[in-house]
Amino acid sequence: MGHEKCSHKTTKVSDGSWGAFHFLSFIGAAIYFISISGGGFWAVILAVLKAMVWPAYVVYHVLVLLGA
Repeated sequence: MGHEKCSHKTTKVSDGSWGAFHFLSFIGAAIYFISISGGGFWAVILAVLKAMVWPAYVVYHVLVLLGA
């Protein structure tokens, strides 16, 4: 039996701080949307879904304000 070479791949992730920022912004958006929802089951589900895509709302309203 010969010598077998074992190759290891190393992946460096350098966006950890941005991931933490996005996670905290998601939590904040979820708290906000849940607090203004009616409190029903489907209203809370919709609030969580809105929290997932809130940056799209921001970009849309910024573009509306800019008249684009």
